[in-house]
Amino acid sequence: MNRRLFMTSAAAAATSSLLPAALQGKRMGIVIHSYRKRWHGKYSNIKYPPFEHALDVLDHVRGLGVGGLQTLVSGWTSEFAGKVRATCEAYGMKLEGSITLPKNENDVGRFEQEVRIAKEAGATIFRSATGGRRYELFSSVEDFRHWKDGAFKSMQLAEPVARRQKVKIGIENHKDFHSAELAEVLGRLSSPHMGACVDTGNSIALLEDPMTVVEALAPFAVTTHIKDMAVQETPTGFLLAEVPLGEGILDLPRMFALFEKYNPQIDYHLEMITRDPLDIPCLKPAYWATFPDKPGAELARTLMMVRERKADKLPKTSGLGLESALEFEENNIVECLRQANDKYGFAPSLKPKSTLKKDEH
Repeated sequence: MNRRLFMTSAAAAATSSLLPAALQGKRMGIVIHSYRKRWHGKYSNIKYPPFEHALDVLDHVRGLGVGGLQTLVSGWTSEFAGKVRATCEAYGMKLEGSITLPKNENDVGRFEQEVRIAKEAGATIFRSATGGRRYELFSSVEDFRHWKDGAFKSMQLAEPVARRQKVKIGIENHKDFHSAELAEVLGRLSSPHMGACVDTGNSIALLEDPMTVVEALAPFAVTTHIKDMAVQETPTGFLLAEVPLGEGILDLPRMFALFEKYNPQIDYHLEMITRDPLDIPCLKPAYWATFPDKPGAELARTLMMVRERKADKLPKTSGLGLESALEFEENNIVECLRQANDKYGFAPSLKPKSTLKKDEH
């Protein structure tokens, strides 16, 4: 065990007393984006066939003991929704939807139709993201403010639908909003039907302390994206990558405790995206275009954290053949689910490693 992994393990042990007992009755769910390669993949492979639709995913993750699936619901018919509901009930799994908010008044009908049909499949919680990587998409404060106004308008249009359909929608911190910005927007909406989908790692890309993010958004949380993160310094900033739970820098026990404190009914969904690390160019002037008031102390704290907790190696998929990339993705998911049970107290989802056959790894 290298020094970084030793320190991570020691930190996890030290905070294990913070793990809520409620986690022992919950199974970790999964976000469809964990299957980045297989979801609607355009390839032929017998061992790791592509997933054409949600039923394929449900059939697969049932074998991993996953407790629920958060997946895209656009384009579903009532007939398909009925099949999804019957499958989830047969497998003892929950369903959450991933949905696009209405872009304008003319789009509200599409949005309500998707919510209604997903409800027929059993979904009463939805995740939505209103933007993307702020430092890549916007070149000025004015551009960002225009987007932010549009995002708030979309939430305002979605709220009456969510209230009418008796569902909850969680807006993700998707490398767009600072946690305080998202909390302020949700506070302005002031609706029990509009909350947050709290991603435990995304906001590091905005130089936010991940624990501070959860502290700010947990009071609004209706659902989650659970991931662990690793970092490495670069000449222009740092690299950020998802890694199996327990191998990164996040204090997941404290995060789980906060989620349970504010919403004991909340469910947890693994988002282990197997890909090349993301480049966070926080030392380039263009990165700061939409952050005129961000304190330099946040940059200093983040870079100090990166230097002190840098990973020896980050996962990469570039250069891998299709079979190897698919296997890498599956192994990362399996390891995360195992650690959710072994390290964080979730209900058992997998057989003990020693009982797995060779072709199950």
